[in-house]
Amino acid sequence: MHGIEGRGLAGLPLAAVLLLCACSPSKGAKNGDEAALPGNDVAASNFANRMSGQPEPPSPAQPFEQKEKTDLLEFAYAYPAQAAQIPVLAERFGNALKVGKADALKMAREDRKAAREADYPFRAHSLETRWTVAADTPRFLALRSESYVYTGGAHGMTGYEALLWDKARKRETAVTALMTSPAAFAAAIRDRFCDALDKARAEKRGAPVKRSDDDDFTKCIDPMQQVLVPTSKDGKLVDGVTVVIGPYSAGPYAEGSYEIALPVDAAMRKAIKTEYQDAFAAAE
Repeated sequence: MHGIEGRGLAGLPLAAVLLLCACSPSKGAKNGDEAALPGNDVAASNFANRMSGQPEPPSPAQPFEQKEKTDLLEFAYAYPAQAAQIPVLAERFGNALKVGKADALKMAREDRKAAREADYPFRAHSLETRWTVAADTPRFLALRSESYVYTGGAHGMTGYEALLWDKARKRETAVTALMTSPAAFAAAIRDRFCDALDKARAEKRGAPVKRSDDDDFTKCIDPMQQVLVPTSKDGKLVDGVTVVIGPYSAGPYAEGSYEIALPVDAAMRKAIKTEYQDAFAAAE
């Protein structure tokens, strides 16, 4: 420590020792290099704030993740830093974690007991949920989750959710609350959605799709019954909505999920309430 090496610190006041420790460059720093050590400035600033009675700036929120694997249950729950810094969302996710884990453990214990009584092998259950950011703009934070549940059967199931946080009003809202009406929004996106779904189906199946209302896996489904996720590429405006479709809804289980990305166009923007249109990108 420059300036105090070779000297005892016992005779210095505690405040002076702390200030020296906070401000002194490391031994590896050369003359003129102190400016390259931003941590020193932060430490000194925090120390000065404490001495003057000013509160220190809050620490940035960290992403949350809990993982645990036992003979009963493989469990995981995660959400991003953007959600962790909003107390209401952090509390909501924390409660969902506790309830979901407790219910999953209860089911796994009951299943294991039944397996022992029937003398057949028990298969450990799984419950995994991960929330990620789909859009983080000045007005909205849009999150989406993917959950995997396995309870010992032939295969597990994947499900999806969306959450929209209105930063201006500091509250959670529904995607449909942004629309002039769900019917108007459905009409605005239906043709594009159906065409894009047929294209996605064809890519998975390796052959063109002949749409038929008599076949659940070739007819166009209702996008409003699926998970709608606002998205943003630049973090400035919502520039699209992705329709997330779980297994079995648009095709057999083997095809998995579908995600149909719809950029904002004039028809979609018109179906958004005037008070929210400024948060959406101009029509492409």
